Amino acid sequence: MEGGVAHALPGDLRDALALDPAASATWRAITPLARNEWICWIESAKKPETRRKRIDWGRSSLRDGKRRPCCWPGCPHRGTR
Repeated sequence: MEGGVAHALPGDLRDALALDPAASATWRAITPLARNEWICWIESAKKPETRRKRIDWGRSSLRDGKRRPCCWPGCPHRGTR
């Protein structure tokens, strides 16, 4: 699985996606920019438990076909490499 535009795919997210074929299929179908949004949103968590919740919620949302994280202003690295 590929990472995002400015971010490498974190191991914990990669592992979560590997366990969920439907979420993994959506991940592969979204653009690199959309992947980057998910990665940056997950990595912006300040606490480990928040990060875990975001990974779980993200996997569930991707499984349902959601292409971007909800209610988040977006990756501050947008447009950078």
